[in-house]
Amino acid sequence: MPPGPDAYAQASEVLAAGGLVAMPTETVYGLAGDAGNDAAVAAVFAAKGRPSFNPLIVHVADETAAATLVHIDDRAARAMEMWWPGPLTLVLPRRTDAALSLLVSAGLDTVAVRSPAHPVARALIQASGRPLAAPSANVSGHVSPTTPMHVVEEFPEGGGARLKLILAGGRCSIGVESTVLDLTGERPLLLRPGSVTREELENVLGPVDLATAADGVKAPGMMTSHYAPGLPVRLDATTVRDDEALLAFGPDQFLRGGAVRMNLSNNGDLTEAASNLFAMLRALDRPGLSGIAVMPVPDKGLGMAINDRLRRAAAPRT
Repeated sequence: MPPGPDAYAQASEVLAAGGLVAMPTETVYGLAGDAGNDAAVAAVFAAKGRPSFNPLIVHVADETAAATLVHIDDRAARAMEMWWPGPLTLVLPRRTDAALSLLVSAGLDTVAVRSPAHPVARALIQASGRPLAAPSANVSGHVSPTTPMHVVEEFPEGGGARLKLILAGGRCSIGVESTVLDLTGERPLLLRPGSVTREELENVLGPVDLATAADGVKAPGMMTSHYAPGLPVRLDATTVRDDEALLAFGPDQFLRGGAVRMNLSNNGDLTEAASNLFAMLRALDRPGLSGIAVMPVPDKGLGMAINDRLRRAAAPRT
């Protein structure tokens, strides 16, 4: 459904009744439900087939709304001032009086909160008058959706009739999930790389540590096998077999072979590559191929987020 006053009113009714709505954000499409409704949050988990120990991101209008759900220290306030609304999720201590389903946090005493920048997401949050639990609108472990048609492909039957409405806001501008930063410890901990880079965070907050497996699943996207197409993914490819698909980056004319080829960015532009990543993985994930060979992507800036998603796509299925 195209966004507009009638669509927002209808979507708000769906959310109030415990149903789910797919909404665009600047990162990827989200599968939104009322974060204060246990049944709605359970419906999100059920529609995605999501492990119950993987928390959900709660989308809010602004810092004022977030302050009713989590405790905001000076570091969080600085981060919100710099990057909200935008593609930064903050993991913060949950308020004891927070009007949130305990399922949102998957049993943890923290909440992942974000204020999205996309006008459709912001309009829906305002119209519904409630915080929205909204992980990516795809079956858990699949490639994240960046267009309305991707959502339709993921939930052809409405996620078991749980998904009632898709707000079609076009293609997502960033195309990879938000950066997730844990501010519950003494030092900031980068749980998931994204378009807000580690370097940018450190310029504002000081040293930022990188999460390891020992830190556990504190936020979405931390499972080892995540964002995965059906075909095996082979990283850092310098050759490509005739029965493989090639996902290239930068000049690729000297790399022969590949049954089908797509290039994240012919010019080696990491921003362009990020916006194409999930759409191209989906496009290459087709029958009759043995796998997807991926050329190396520089592991700097936004390339860290791209490589994080690619490593998870290539990991053994769990």
